Amino acid sequence: MDITVVICTHNPRQDYLDRVLTALQAQTLAKDRWELVVIDNASNFAVADRIDITWHPQSRCVREPKLGLTPARLRGIDAAKSDIIVFVDDDNVLDADYLLNTERIARQYPAMGAWGGRIVGEFEQTPPVWSQRYLPLLAIREITADKLSDVLPTHETNPCGAGLCVRRIVAERYAKLVVSDGRRMSLDRKGKLLSSGGDTDLALVASDLGMGSGQFVALKLTHLIPAARLELTYLLRLIECMAYSHMVLYSLRHPLPPMRSLPKYLFHQLRSLSMSSQDRKFFNAEQRGTNLALADLHRDLVKVDLPKPKTYPTTQLSARMTSNNV
Repeated sequence: MDITVVICTHNPRQDYLDRVLTALQAQTLAKDRWELVVIDNASNFAVADRIDITWHPQSRCVREPKLGLTPARLRGIDAAKSDIIVFVDDDNVLDADYLLNTERIARQYPAMGAWGGRIVGEFEQTPPVWSQRYLPLLAIREITADKLSDVLPTHETNPCGAGLCVRRIVAERYAKLVVSDGRRMSLDRKGKLLSSGGDTDLALVASDLGMGSGQFVALKLTHLIPAARLELTYLLRLIECMAYSHMVLYSLRHPLPPMRSLPKYLFHQLRSLSMSSQDRKFFNAEQRGTNLALADLHRDLVKVDLPKPKTYPTTQLSARMTSNNV
């Protein structure tokens, strides 16, 4: 088998999960080239009793009792038998050629460790006008051209968790890092907590190993978004948790910034006065998340060994990244 599809799910919405599985059943890549692993992450019911995956000869549902997306991903990595792992959320509907293109990309770019593609939103309720600028927070990403990096990742080349493709060497290295550094356990969803960043951390491990990352137009999925995620209170909680997580993620690879001084705090407050009332709410939520993370990280500084700044190799991988082995 070339690919393992891992679906991590916690108390899934049945109609969404059914669509995810139906889309996988329709994949054009022959089923003997990939396997399907569903991780039931501490759901209040047995997910295996509510889904039918018998259509796939290499499928299984595995229970992970420890709540959290990170433990679920680790269980999926451990269960995977293939060289390429594709993480599919329980609200991700893959285009029919997603796995076929994933296999092609894996062969064409042997030095790439993590990649993804286009994510379009399908909304249960039409998004209000005010929410348009905040929709990228919901893992919606449209690209019009392939974007690749050699070693140093950028926002444009770093893939999202939805439909994230990683090589086994990257996934296994990530799993070891999580075990050795508890901060990484705080970087993902856990029940109703909206922490994030575990997918970015996983993708960045590719660059830690001297491999590239990328996003490809040929990879496309639809993100099913319920009405509740368009509520103002949800989006404010989301941006605060994301800001917290991103500071923790930053601390994994860089020296920890100092606590924000009173002058800097006052500067941010003055800056917010020029914003609209709604923009100010989002700005303040982001600042709260960042400040809380800094406070927590500084309080625990004596308990963790913060890494030195990453030193990247000077050798460029352009030739390897663009080699065509198809």
